[in-house]
Parts: sequence; C-alpha cells; structure tokens
Amino acid sequence: MSRICELTGKGRQVGHNVSHANNKTKRTFLPNLQNVTLISDTLGQSVKLRVSTHGLRSVEHNGGLDNWLVKASDADLSLRVRRLKREIVKKKAAVAA
Repeated sequence: MSRICELTGKGRQVGHNVSHANNKTKRTFLPNLQNVTLISDTLGQSVKLRVSTHGLRSVEHNGGLDNWLVKASDADLSLRVRRLKREIVKKKAAVAA
C-alpha cells in the first residue's frame, strides 16, 4: 500500500536529521494517513479511502466529499477517486437536466 493520500496526492518528503554537530543524515517525512469512510450524498453510498488529515479537513471545509471532488483537479486524485468523481459529475448533470 503506497503512502500517498488518495484525495490530495500528498506523499512522502525527504529531508535530513541534523545533529548537534551539524551532521546530516537522510530521513523521510510521511503524511498522516488515515483509513476513512466518506459518504457521497449524490451517489448515496459510502467510500473507503486512505486520506491524509489535511485532505480530510479540506473535504469537511468544502461541505462534503461531493463538493470537494467537483472542485478538485484530476492531476492529484487517484484512479479510484477519479472514477468516483466522474460518476458524481454524471449523476449531478442528469439531475440538473
């Protein structure tokens, strides 16, 4: 399982541990990923995702998964979430028409 947020694309970063003597050794900074079940109001179903806490706060700030996905660009989304976004947009267009 990769350590990448399915919604924001946030992944691991590389940096240094710096000692008191200013020796630098490589280390990684991992995102705070959580297994979360989010509910899609448009589709009427729940979706299990692996999301960073930052991404989860963004979803809640925008008023839910559907609103956030409509605004999000496809570049950062995982394949599963892109398919979910496509379904949501299609269903919203069908309801509006």
